[in-house]
Amino acid sequence: MAGKFAAAIIAALLMVFTVGPVKGSETAAMPVVNVKSRPVCYSAVREKSAVERQVSKLPSRKKVFTGKASWYGPGFHGKRTASGQVFNQESLTAAHRYLPFGTRVKVTNLENGKSVAVVINDRGPYVKGRHIDLSKKAAEMLGMIESGVVPVMIEIE
Repeated sequence: MAGKFAAAIIAALLMVFTVGPVKGSETAAMPVVNVKSRPVCYSAVREKSAVERQVSKLPSRKKVFTGKASWYGPGFHGKRTASGQVFNQESLTAAHRYLPFGTRVKVTNLENGKSVAVVINDRGPYVKGRHIDLSKKAAEMLGMIESGVVPVMIEIE
């Protein structure tokens, strides 16, 4: 008798946990919910929504700031930079206090409108009020060798 009772309990538990509760049962542990089935597999190609199409038409938001630029070269040529690269005053590189190494920035001389793209590979400048130290080559391209320090706009690319 005890065996039949245990078998009945096990069968009832299996039905509740595998099939679910009986509809209309007020003592059911979980409510019955009608769930609409959805496709399991989606296509890898889909059309963009109207919002996505509008957002993709917006111009990218580059980080832009202004400040003072100076340049360095002869005394540091051939020495290691903070990134570990050897400094070459004829390459288009720059030093910045916190931008990650390898960051490309466009620097524009606000006095004459000339621009140059450089890669951050060193730390500095260490003079108060200056925001970026350019290699000699980059400074030549900006036309700032004689003045030494110029106001610039810096765009992170």
